[in-house]
Amino acid sequence: MTAPVTLAAINHWFGEHHALRDVDLAIEAGEYVTLLGPSGCGKTTLLSVMGGFIAPARGKVLIGGRDMTHVPPAKRPTTTVFQDYALFPHMSLRDNVAFGLRMAGMGRAERRAKALEKLALVGLDTAADKRPHELSGGQRQRVALARALAVDPDVLLLDEPLGALDLKLRRAMQDELKAIQRQVGTTFVHVTHDQEEAMAIADRIVVMNAGRIEDQGPPARIYRQPATLFAADFMGEMNHIPARATGAGVETPFGPLPVVAPRPGKAVLCIRPEAIGTGDGAVRIGLARVRDAAFFGTHTRAHVVPETAPDLVLVAHLPPAQVPAPGDTLILSASADTVSVFAAED
Repeated sequence: MTAPVTLAAINHWFGEHHALRDVDLAIEAGEYVTLLGPSGCGKTTLLSVMGGFIAPARGKVLIGGRDMTHVPPAKRPTTTVFQDYALFPHMSLRDNVAFGLRMAGMGRAERRAKALEKLALVGLDTAADKRPHELSGGQRQRVALARALAVDPDVLLLDEPLGALDLKLRRAMQDELKAIQRQVGTTFVHVTHDQEEAMAIADRIVVMNAGRIEDQGPPARIYRQPATLFAADFMGEMNHIPARATGAGVETPFGPLPVVAPRPGKAVLCIRPEAIGTGDGAVRIGLARVRDAAFFGTHTRAHVVPETAPDLVLVAHLPPAQVPAPGDTLILSASADTVSVFAAED
């Protein structure tokens, strides 16, 4: 089962704190959406509004075209998976997964069969008789996911579900989550503060800041062509280069660039470290001195100082076979499609 979600002009306050500010968001049925942003940006509050744990002060929540704004969580076609799993320690995995079905009045044989089906979906059907304490963190998270899916929700809400896992296990679970979502076709809305996690699993990323949506779109577009300076900075590392926008393009320390500028005046030219290289790109940075460099396995991370801007230090990710020594000089450039320009804040 699956359904679209529409949030219309959502506002909410905690005392005097304006936690959500005029949030409009349409999520398609079967879409995997991540709400991404720093702590306190409103992403968990927005997820709680979708799940019915918080009634917004203003605005509407529609799920499957039905107004759910003031419908309690138990009566919504949603379930939520939390970071702490919330499994019953005295129950077997089968009984944990079947718990929601039991509360719904499903017969014992039917709910046990369905619990085994969902445990098989997450690769744990052979461990059905075990207790949660016998499992690893990743396995317990799979059980929590199976339990949430057992009640056939139209929308599955995930609140930092992988936050307690180590890096290797978290990456493995990211792949599993996306594979399971594709298999069941349910709408997934996933809260995270991890940019790599969002890009790995989402059909669409919604970047939030101070209770507002800063940007939203496919991961590649959000990363390569962010709509705002905040989104550009939050989605990975970014070089900031002072510039001035003119009617013809942008004046930079490296010379004029024929790129689109927001408006005439002070501007910030943004280039990601991996976009800077020694190839022949359209954005010519020119001669630069290496201040230091370190091998990172997949790339060499170098701090470089352009000859035309001696007060500017850029971060460049060079090929792993290229480890320059401090004091070496390189001729650097970047491709034009990796450059973003934003109006400078006064």
